[in-house]
Amino acid sequence: MSSLLINEFVAKWSNSDTILDSFLWSAESWPDLERVEAVHILLETLNTRSSEENRNELSAKIRALIWERCTPLLMQISENALHKSEPGAKMLHSLCRLLSSCLALLRDSREVEKLALMTLSVFQSFEQHDGTQTKGQFDMEVAVEVLAVLLPLLSGDLDLLVKLTSCILSAVKVLSDDALVSKILVRVLFTLLHCVDDRSRGDILQRTWQDLCVYHEREKNALVTARTLLCLTAVSDYLFPPSLEKSFPTDLTNGLPDPRWSQSFWAIIQSGLIHRDNVARKRALYLLKKCVALTEIENTELGSSASPDGEIYFFRWIPSKSQVLQTFWQDYVLVMETLEENQIHVVRPVLNRINALIETTAIKENDAALVHPSWLLCVYQRMFHSENKAVMREGVYHLLELQLLRSPAFAINFSQFIVGPFMDVLSESSLYQRTANQMIGECPDVGLKLQAFLVNFFGSLPQESKGPVLLQMIQRLGSRHWCAVPLLFLSQALASLPACPLLGPQGLQALREVLRCTMITHQVLLRGAAQCFLLHSALCLTDVESVTLEEVFNFLVHFRPEESLCRGTALWDEVCEWFVKNEHTFRLAIGGKSDTGTPQERELASTATDVGSLQTYTRHRLHAFLTVPASAEQTGRLPDSGEAELLALAVLLWADVEEKRGGEEGRGGQGSTQQALARLLLAWLEVLQRLSTNLYLPLCKSDKSLQLLLHLLQVRRTRTATQTNTEDAVSGAVRGLVLSVVEPVQNFIARRLSGELQEVCDVERAALYLAVLRELLQEFGGVPWYHGNMQQSFLPALCASSLRMLTEPAEQVPSVCGQVQRAVAMAVLSLLCEVASSEASNGGLSLAAPSHHFSLPLAPLRHHFSLPQHLNQALLKPTATASDAAPDDAPLLRDWGRVAARFIRDQWSCLGFLQRAAGPQGPRVEGQREGQGEGEAPGPLVVLQAAVEALSLLPSDLVLPVLDCMALLLPQMVLREESQCVEAASLSWRVVQGLSGNAHDFWPALQAFVRLAFHRAVLELTQDQAPTLTSTIQQIVCELMELSEVRSGVFNILISHCCHTWLPSDPGSDAGDSEHFSSALSHLDILTKACLHGPVFRRDQRLIQEVQMYVEQLGDQCAANVAISSDNRDEQFPRVCVLAFLSHLQPTNHMHRQLMEELVLRLIEKDRGIAQAKARYYSNSLQHRTRNRVWQSLLLLLPKLRREFVVDTLLGYACEAGFSSNQASVKYLIEWSLLLMLHNNPTHMQRFWDCFSGDQEKTKTSICTFLSVLVHMDVLLPRLEDKAGQWRRALEVCLQWCFSHNFSVRLYALLALKRVWGLEGVRAEARGAVGGSDPLGGLATVIQACLAQAETAQNTGNAMRNWSRIQEHFFFSVFHPLKDYSVETIFYTFPRLSDLADDEWIPLWKFEKMATFSVDLSLPVRNPGADLGQMQPGDWIQQDRGELEQEERWAEVQKKITAWRLSFQEQEPHLAAQQRALRLGKLTSALLVVASLIDKPTNLGGLCRTCEIFGASGLVYVNVCVCVCVRVCVCVCVCVQGCAAPVRSSRPVG
Repeated sequence: MSSLLINEFVAKWSNSDTILDSFLWSAESWPDLERVEAVHILLETLNTRSSEENRNELSAKIRALIWERCTPLLMQISENALHKSEPGAKMLHSLCRLLSSCLALLRDSREVEKLALMTLSVFQSFEQHDGTQTKGQFDMEVAVEVLAVLLPLLSGDLDLLVKLTSCILSAVKVLSDDALVSKILVRVLFTLLHCVDDRSRGDILQRTWQDLCVYHEREKNALVTARTLLCLTAVSDYLFPPSLEKSFPTDLTNGLPDPRWSQSFWAIIQSGLIHRDNVARKRALYLLKKCVALTEIENTELGSSASPDGEIYFFRWIPSKSQVLQTFWQDYVLVMETLEENQIHVVRPVLNRINALIETTAIKENDAALVHPSWLLCVYQRMFHSENKAVMREGVYHLLELQLLRSPAFAINFSQFIVGPFMDVLSESSLYQRTANQMIGECPDVGLKLQAFLVNFFGSLPQESKGPVLLQMIQRLGSRHWCAVPLLFLSQALASLPACPLLGPQGLQALREVLRCTMITHQVLLRGAAQCFLLHSALCLTDVESVTLEEVFNFLVHFRPEESLCRGTALWDEVCEWFVKNEHTFRLAIGGKSDTGTPQERELASTATDVGSLQTYTRHRLHAFLTVPASAEQTGRLPDSGEAELLALAVLLWADVEEKRGGEEGRGGQGSTQQALARLLLAWLEVLQRLSTNLYLPLCKSDKSLQLLLHLLQVRRTRTATQTNTEDAVSGAVRGLVLSVVEPVQNFIARRLSGELQEVCDVERAALYLAVLRELLQEFGGVPWYHGNMQQSFLPALCASSLRMLTEPAEQVPSVCGQVQRAVAMAVLSLLCEVASSEASNGGLSLAAPSHHFSLPLAPLRHHFSLPQHLNQALLKPTATASDAAPDDAPLLRDWGRVAARFIRDQWSCLGFLQRAAGPQGPRVEGQREGQGEGEAPGPLVVLQAAVEALSLLPSDLVLPVLDCMALLLPQMVLREESQCVEAASLSWRVVQGLSGNAHDFWPALQAFVRLAFHRAVLELTQDQAPTLTSTIQQIVCELMELSEVRSGVFNILISHCCHTWLPSDPGSDAGDSEHFSSALSHLDILTKACLHGPVFRRDQRLIQEVQMYVEQLGDQCAANVAISSDNRDEQFPRVCVLAFLSHLQPTNHMHRQLMEELVLRLIEKDRGIAQAKARYYSNSLQHRTRNRVWQSLLLLLPKLRREFVVDTLLGYACEAGFSSNQASVKYLIEWSLLLMLHNNPTHMQRFWDCFSGDQEKTKTSICTFLSVLVHMDVLLPRLEDKAGQWRRALEVCLQWCFSHNFSVRLYALLALKRVWGLEGVRAEARGAVGGSDPLGGLATVIQACLAQAETAQNTGNAMRNWSRIQEHFFFSVFHPLKDYSVETIFYTFPRLSDLADDEWIPLWKFEKMATFSVDLSLPVRNPGADLGQMQPGDWIQQDRGELEQEERWAEVQKKITAWRLSFQEQEPHLAAQQRALRLGKLTSALLVVASLIDKPTNLGGLCRTCEIFGASGLVYVNVCVCVCVRVCVCVCVCVQGCAAPVRSSRPVG
C-alpha cells in the first residue's frame, strides 16, 4: 500500500487504535512483506500527525508490536537462517525499519535500552563461546541490523556506547567470516561514529585505537595484522581527516587520537606492507598514504625528538626536509604499488628508484636517520615474497649489491633481516641459475655476489656483533630444510670470510647440526663440497681459546672420509696446519664436572685435566676408549663404532701434525714416526697382541680394538686426484705397526669365526671380523711370508671349518646357536671366494694384485654346492629360549629375515666364484646333455632356475651376486632354454627397476643386468633363433631408454657396454672382429638413440647437473672431488661414446659400411618425421635439439660414406631438408653438408641449381639456405669443369632473388651476389672465353647497380644495421667449409655460435678424454685455425636492445593516481619525447600530424601510437585533456605524455 493512500486513510479516520489494529497481522502467523511495509509507513505517518496524547494511547500497542510480533519474527529469522535467502533478507530489513518507526513513535529510552542490551548479549555470548552462536539469541547478522537502527537513538548514553564499542571490537577479533566483520564495521561502527558528538567520537576512537594496539601487541600474527588493518582502514577518515583543524596530540582526551605518534601504529603498517594477503597490503599502503598526505598538509615536526623510552621513531617529519621526505614517500608508494604487479617488465623500471630510497635513508638529521631503515626492509621483503621468481631474483640481486651495508649503523640494523627473511629467500634454488652470459661449470652470479656480500656485511658489523650474527646465521642453516644447491653456495660464501675468532662451542654445535641433519639427504658430491666449505669456515672462524679439543673432534668426526676429510687432500693438510698453529691454545677441559655422556667421556673428563695438546688428548682418549668396566659381560651387542672412528681420526691427525712439525724441524721419516706411533698406541697394540692368547680379555675390549684397527686401516690411505693409494711416512708407520700384530689378530678372528659366535648379536660381530680380515688380506697380500702363511694354512683351515659347520646334520628344533653358526660360516665362505676370485663381482679389478693372488681348494666347495638342496638353502628362524638365547636376542630375532636373506646372498657369491673358476663356456645348442657329475658344480640350467627363484626370495638390494652369476649362465642357455632365459631377463629387469629409488644399489645392479641381458651371445641372436627372447630384449631396450629420459647415466652403461662388445678395445683378435660386430646391425636402434640422446631436463634438474660440474671443475681445490669416486653419468657421454665408436668404422669393411648406411637412413627418417610434423617447435625444444644432433652425426659420417650412397640418398635429402622450416643451428649444418657434398661430387651441381627453380611464393625464406651456399661459391668453383658457365649461372640466380618481395631473401641474395661477383679470377676467365667482351651480356651494369644500392642506399635504420651484421656473421665472414671441418667445429663451435642451448655444446676435452676416439686425418679433433673459435655468438637480425640510463628509464614508469591527490609530477614533454625516441632508436622527422577534427578517444589514442612509430615531431589535438583524462584513450596509447611525439592542443582561431 502506498504512503499516499495511508496518509489519506489516516486523515479521514481519527481513531488511531482501530487503524493500527486493522493493519497488524496475527501474532501466530508469518506476515507478508507488503503488510510489514504498510505498518511501517502507517507508523511513520502517525509519528508526524499524532499528538502527545495519541502517542500515549498507542504506546501499549506499540510495545506489543515490538515484543509480540517484531521480536519473535526476528528470532524466527535467526533460528532458521532465513536472512540468507533473498525473501528473508527483505523481511529482515523491513522488520528493522518497522522497529525504527516503533521506537521513534514510542520515544521511550527504556525500550531502546532494553533492545540494545538484547543485541549486546549476542556479541558478549559470541565472545565468551569463542565465536559460536548461543541458542535463544539473535543471529549475529540479525543483531547487526537491529543495532544499526538503534544507534541513532543511543547517542546520548556514552557508557552504553563505550560498552557497545568494546563488544564490537571483541566480535571483530573472534569472527572468522571476513564479510561479516566488514558488515559489523560498516553497519555498526560507522553508524556509531556518525551519530555521536565530537567529544564522544574522540573518546570512542581513543578506546578503539588503544584496544587495537593491545590486540596487535599481544598476538602478532598474520590474521591479527589483517583484522587490525581492516579496523584502522574503516575509521581512517576519522583518524586522519583531510582538514587542518585537528587537536594537538598532547591533548588526546579532548581531541581525536593521532596514531602517527605511536610506534605501534607504524609497526602495524610495516607488518601489513609485507603481509601475504594482497588486501591487507593494500589497506596498509592506503593508511600510509593517508598519513603522509595529512603530514604534508600540516607540515609540522613529527617524531623529531626521541621517544620517552629512548626508541627512535619509525616515522619522522621535519619541515626543513619536507621536500626530501615528500619525494621519498612518493617514490616509496610508487615502488610498493608497482611490486603488486607480477610482470617483471613493469617492476624493473622502478628498481632504480629504490636507489633513491636508499640515498634518502642514509641521510641523518640530529644524529638520527631521517627515514628509518625498516621501511627499506619492507621493500626487499615484499620483493622476496613476490609470486614472480624474476621479481624475487631482482630483489636479491639488489640487496646483494647494496653499498649502504658498508656502514656499521646500517649493517647492525639490517643484521636481523639478513639472518631472517633474507636467509629464507636464499633457500630458493631457482636463484642459483646461471645468467645468460655464463658458461656451464661457472659459479652462478648469485654465488659470486653472495661471497662479496658476506665479506662486506661482516666487515661492517661491530666486532661485538659479528659472532652472534654469524651464530644465528649458522643456526638458521640447521633449523630448516635446505636444498643442496643453496646450502652449497652459502657454505662457500661463509668460507670466503676472512679469518677471525667468532665461533665458540655453540657455533661448532650449530655446524654439527647442519652436517648431521640438514645435508644428510643431499647429493653426495654437493654434500661433500659443502662439508669442505663448512670445515674451512670453521677453521678460519673458530675461537680456539673458547673450545676444547673434545669439542673440536666431536665436530670433525662428522666430516666423512669418503666424502670430504680424507688423507692426502688439501683439506686434510689445512686441518693439520690449523692444529700446528693452534695446538696449545685450546681451552683446557676441567675434569670432574661432567656427569653426562658415555662412560668413556666421563672417564676422559675425569682424567684429562690438561688436554691442551693434541698428543695428550689422543693419549687420554685412547685410555678412556680401552677402559672397560670389570662387570662387562662376555656377550652383548657390538659397541658403537663412532668412538673408534673419532679415535682413529685423532691418531692420524696427530701423526700427520707430528710429521709436518718434524719435517719443518729437520727430523722425521717413517722410522721416527713409527716409533712415536708405537709409544702412543702401546696399550692398544698390547691388547691386539694378547687377543689370541688371553681368554679372559673382555669381549667389549677386543671388539673396540678391532674397530679401531679397521678404521685406522681405512682412514690412513692417502688419496690423490687420480684416486690411487700412495704410501707416505704415516701410512707406512701404521702399516708396520699393524703388521707386527697381524698374526694374533688373525688367529683370534679365525678362532671366533670357527664356532664361537653363537648369539644373534654375534652376526653383527662377525661382519666386523670379516671386514678386518678383508682389510688385512688386501693390505698385506703382497708380503711374502704373510701370503705364504695365509695360502698354506689360514685360508684352507678357515674354509674347511666353515664347510664343516655347514655340513653338520640339521637340528630337529632350530636353535639360535646352530643357525648363527651356519650364517657366519656362509659369510666366511663368501669372503674367501671374493678374495680368491680373479675378478670382483662387479666386474672391476681384482681385490688383490695378480702377483699375490689367493687361491682356495675348489674340490670341497664344488662338492658342497653340487647338491641341489644347497641351492637357495634357507636359514631357519630359531626359537628363542632361556637356554640358548640371551634375553637381548628376542628383539633381534625380529630382524632374522635379513640374516636369512644374507645367507642366500652369500651362497650366490660362492656359486658365482665356482662358475668363474670353471671358465667361460659357449652357448649350449639344442639337445646337448645337461649333466652333473660327482664333484661337479650344478649344471647351468639348474643354477639358472635357482637364480630366478632367488630373485623372488631376496630383497632387491641383495640381488647383485645373483645377477653376476646369471650373467655367466644366461649366455650358455640362450639356444636351449629360451623360455627360462626370457623369465630370467624379465624378472631381473623388474628387480632393477624396483631399485631405481635406491641409488646405492641401483647402479651396480644395472651394470650387472646390462652384462646379463646384453651379453654378446644374447646380442648375436636372430629373430629366427630365439623370437621370444629377442622381442623381450627389444622391449627392455625401449623401457631402459624411457628410464634414461628421467634418470641421468642409465643409457651411459648400456651404450658403453654395447660399443665395447661390438668393437673391443683389445686389439688382440682381429679375426673375431666380424663375429663381434655382426650383432650391431641387429641393434641399430641403440646406436640411433645414442646419436640423438639427450633429454631436455627441467630447470631444477639442469641446476643440479650444472652445479655438480662447477664442483668438479674446482679440482683438487675441493677435497670432495678427491674423496668421492663418482661414476660417469654425464648426459653427453652416450653421444661421445657412439661417436667414438663410429670414428673407428672403416669404409673398406663391408659390415662397417652397411652399418653406417643403415644408420644414416634411420637418422634421415627421424629428421624427416620432425620436419614434416605440423606442430611447430621452439628453439630450446627437444625436436630442435634432435634435428641438430642428426645433422651433426651425418657430418661426422660424411667422409666415410660411399660416393654413390651420398649422391643417391644424402644429397637429395639435404636439398629437401633445406626447404623445411629450420632453426638457425640446423640450417647452418644443412648448408655445410651441401657444400661438402657438392665439393666432393661436382658433377651433380645441377641438382643444386634445380633448387632455385621452384615457385617463389612457396619457397618463402627457405631459399636463403641455398643462397647461403652460394656465398661460399669460391669453395665449389675450383672443382667444377665449366667454371665460367657456373659462375654466370650463380650470378643470374642471385640477381633473380635480389628482386624478391621478402626482405631477408633480398639480403641473402645481395650478399651472395657480392661474393660471387667478387671472384676476380673466374670473372677474368669468363671474359677471356668470350674474347674480352662482356660475358654477362649487359647484366654487369645491373649487378653493379644492385651492389651500389646495397652499399650506399641502405644507410639508415634497420637496413644499414642488417647489411653490416649479415656480412659480419660467422658463417659468411670467418667460416671455411673445408678448413674448419673438425670435431671441434661440429660439436662445440657451431652450437655455440648458433645460439643453441649451452648444454648442447660438447667440449673438446670430452672427445680427447675418450681413449677409444679414433683420430682421422680427414676429420681432425681440433680445428686447425683459431679464428672461428674466437668469434662471438650473435644473429644478424636486428635486436633493439640498449642500455638505458637511469633517468631515461623513468619515462616507462606507470604511476597510480591517489584519490585525494590529483596533482602529478610535471614533465617536459619535448625532453621526454626526445629521450623516448632515442631509447627506441627512432629518428624524429619534420612530420607534424594535426588531428583537430578527430574527437573519438580510441582514434586519438591510435594516432598517438602511429605518430610514435613514424617518428612524427608532434601531434595536435583539439584538447590534450581528452588524451590525459579519457580512460579509453589512455588504454590505447598506454602513456601519452611519455610518447615520442609531443602532444599539443590546437589554438583557437583569433
